[in-house]
Amino acid sequence: MQKQEKWTEEKLDALLTSPSQELVRDMRNLKGDVLVLGAGGKMGPTLCLLLHNALKAAGLENQIKITAVSRFSDPLAVQLLKQHDIHILSVDLLAPGALETLPPAPNVIYMAGRKFGTDGQEYLTWAMNAWLPSRVAQRYKDSRIVVFSSGNLYPKVPIRSGGATEETPTEPVGEYCMSCQGRERMFEYAARTFGTKVAFYRLNYAVDLRYGVLWDLARNILNGEPISVTTPSFNCIWQGDANEAALRLLLHADSSIFKLNVTGPETAGVRETALKLGQLLGREPLFTGQEQDTAYLNNAGKMFSLFGYPKVSLDTLIRWQAQWILDGGRTLNKPTHFEERQGSY
Repeated sequence: MQKQEKWTEEKLDALLTSPSQELVRDMRNLKGDVLVLGAGGKMGPTLCLLLHNALKAAGLENQIKITAVSRFSDPLAVQLLKQHDIHILSVDLLAPGALETLPPAPNVIYMAGRKFGTDGQEYLTWAMNAWLPSRVAQRYKDSRIVVFSSGNLYPKVPIRSGGATEETPTEPVGEYCMSCQGRERMFEYAARTFGTKVAFYRLNYAVDLRYGVLWDLARNILNGEPISVTTPSFNCIWQGDANEAALRLLLHADSSIFKLNVTGPETAGVRETALKLGQLLGREPLFTGQEQDTAYLNNAGKMFSLFGYPKVSLDTLIRWQAQWILDGGRTLNKPTHFEERQGSY
């Protein structure tokens, strides 16, 4: 493949955290400080920095404070946030009294959650995904809250259906997805009972180059491991676009509960995408399984109507992913398990 400028961690983070004019404009209408719970995860550090850069571009960096809360197990995430003077609180949100130590905030982005390792420790996943949200909903009942959720709450749909919409009834499969439904229900209780302004952010799947569906496919290709095509298709979106949607969604949170599917416009074929990646990586992918006629697919037309189409296309993401790997880019070792059909994580 034709060599582009070499990918580095700094280049990737800069690209992920450069705000659009639309985000800067929306942040000018934001009132009050922002608390990001679960900020140390896959999306949290670049979301916080994107917000910081948008507020700076809007001339509001000294008026709105960002507080990033997490256990922060990744030292590079901590370094990224500290380099830009983003306030960090290292807190185990499940610890007794933890929520009482947090500052008040009129804007909350709730990213805390647990997925992998659920099997055998279901109680811990439910504590993180349902019990903790009930307490956060009580603590921040007067705030605007964007709640990170999952597109896998919807049922699997035919691959040519266009995907589930926000009006599609949820049908969670497995303990993890059921606990995600529990998370939404806890914040729904706050909205119905206290008038809390809430928005549900249902994501399928963010691509950061350090993790994501494309990395999962590339890993199998490079290791000579067969790729399952039983789940034949998927959706994904550049993490920079996904984080912009989360931040802009703060202005749409409402006590009637605003729901938004967040993903790219393409229905990507697993086989076709793997073949493109294999060509770029110089390896022939192997396949296994029988393609089914359904998959977890979301229709993000509502998001496109509100915020416009994502800035980065699927073809561009595929090229970037291959080049990131060829340039020696690191992995977070956090597979998406997008191919899972029985809800077992």
